[in-house]
Amino acid sequence: MSSNHQPAIIETTGLRRVFGETVAVAGLDLAIAPGEIFGLLGPDGAGKTTTLRLLASILEPTAGHATVAGFDVRRDKAAIKRRIGYMAQAFSLYRDLTVIENLNFFADVFGVRGKQRRARVDRLLAFARLTEFKGRRAEQLSGGMQKKLGLACTLIHEPEILLLDEPTTGVDPVSRREFWDILADLHLQGATIVISTPYMDEAERCARIGLMHAGKLIEHGTPAEIKRSVPGQLIEVRPAQRLAARKLLAETPGVHEVQSYGETLHVFVDNARDGQKIIGRALKQAGIEYSGMRPIEPRVEEAFISLIRRQSEQEQAP
Repeated sequence: MSSNHQPAIIETTGLRRVFGETVAVAGLDLAIAPGEIFGLLGPDGAGKTTTLRLLASILEPTAGHATVAGFDVRRDKAAIKRRIGYMAQAFSLYRDLTVIENLNFFADVFGVRGKQRRARVDRLLAFARLTEFKGRRAEQLSGGMQKKLGLACTLIHEPEILLLDEPTTGVDPVSRREFWDILADLHLQGATIVISTPYMDEAERCARIGLMHAGKLIEHGTPAEIKRSVPGQLIEVRPAQRLAARKLLAETPGVHEVQSYGETLHVFVDNARDGQKIIGRALKQAGIEYSGMRPIEPRVEEAFISLIRRQSEQEQAP
């Protein structure tokens, strides 16, 4: 269901796409409300890019049904493309054109002309903080500035829906934050944004997120709901011998799962009080020193890894 019980602006039912013998999207059921920021998460090959390309009417579904802004992705491609802005992972800027020349080119593509074009170009240059760079060639921009120019070109026809495929991959943290500041402004203006991302901190900024694995949507909800979907509680411990401690704790009764984060281990247990005793006793008996054991709240990252692992184990079970 879409959030807040609003009618969905994007809806899929049993959406499926197959490439030869590879199932890229396997029966996707999804509803996204107007004005929502929805994040798609998943490992490489999970089906995120294919899902966005299906919603953008770039790919034809093998089976199932999808509507975007009330239009069918099979029958109403032109109507959908007028209402969406689609930004691929490698957005096709013209590298030998300047910033303003790229914006004018995409304005031509979408039929934005005259005073309307001049007003939008000026507004987007300011919005993307590119005004002082408007005469610079795209190839001379930093990676973050190229991403912002790509988004500005995507916005030239004022789409009500944005489909963004890992738009901040490969840019520095400051540029990522600036890009998300722009998305936040667009959200406040009422845009619906569907964004795939490999960054868990970005997932926390979405109203809802969907976790994809092997073409399937295995879980979706608010970030808080996703974090609550993992059973048990979480303990952080810093052992002196991390690899040996991880192997030991993974085999310790009462421990559900162990994840590594730098020099620390994050250990899932039934409850924090008993879990700390179990962990401390196991490490002491093995002669492994540790420090800094404490209960912590799970983040989307821990939940994501746990849910993907659980799904993989279910698929591998006989």
